[in-house]
Amino acid sequence: MALPGVRLFDMNTTITGDSLLIREARADDLAAIIGIDDQVTNIAKPEYWRDMFTQYELNREHRFFLVADEYAKVVGFIIGEVRAWEFGSAPCGWVFAIGVDPARRQSQVASRMLAALCDQFAQAGVTKVRTMTSRQDHVLLSFFRSQGLMAGPYQQLEKDLS
Repeated sequence: MALPGVRLFDMNTTITGDSLLIREARADDLAAIIGIDDQVTNIAKPEYWRDMFTQYELNREHRFFLVADEYAKVVGFIIGEVRAWEFGSAPCGWVFAIGVDPARRQSQVASRMLAALCDQFAQAGVTKVRTMTSRQDHVLLSFFRSQGLMAGPYQQLEKDLS
């Protein structure tokens, strides 16, 4: 079911740049995605990634799971979706995860994936993109800021339950 005010579009398109191809993730990409995430976060979580991919497969209508493919090797991934009306927020794109093979950092892989995801969001009819990251993750914060993201109008709150 489509979100009100969100247009659907054809995800069969791919975006290329030099030898880099940004395309939809496939089930056979999961091992590479899991490996990249493990290298970047130092936390192995294969079940999480299998579940993320399953959720994506079940509802592609407003979810996007893209990979950067270089010569048939996955060197990065990005996940996002269009969300709407949480706490009064109009429909917007959310970036949930991004990861790049450490050997391919500083080569515009993340920038190209984010640009492709933002193109998908724009085709879906939204005009804003949001994400959330740890204040201590200076590399990721610097990346997002370099791409034009800045503090938004919402405040994240949490409570320790232990």
